[in-house]
Amino acid sequence: MLRLNDLKNNPGAKKKKKRVGRGTSSGTGKTCGRGHKGQKSRSGGTKGLRFEGGQTPLYRRLPKRGFKNYPFKKTYAVLNVSDLASFEGEVNKEVLKISGLLKILGDGEIKKALTVKADKFSKSAKKKIEEAGGKCLT
Repeated sequence: MLRLNDLKNNPGAKKKKKRVGRGTSSGTGKTCGRGHKGQKSRSGGTKGLRFEGGQTPLYRRLPKRGFKNYPFKKTYAVLNVSDLASFEGEVNKEVLKISGLLKILGDGEIKKALTVKADKFSKSAKKKIEEAGGKCLT
């Protein structure tokens, strides 16, 4: 029968930590298992992943070209005119629960007169909303 006082770990489950630098007779004294001298015997003695033995690294050998715009890129939440058909009265970012920039595109049809507040409108979207009797406010 299994009892709490009989429980033991599986063999090899608990390994003792290697205690280095505790005298020569311990087996890991003096140089602490690191060998003699050299870069790898020192603390912090490993080079980074991109280190190529002192030759000019790949990221510096390859040419850099162009301009990266990602920190300044504007991203819009996009809605079509057909998506606005289910709303009444005024449509804005608070009603749509959208944070950031909003752009209305002209795909689909709209029959209602709505007041739409957005950051940008496509020409066709603006035309369709105004033809239905609505207003486009930026």
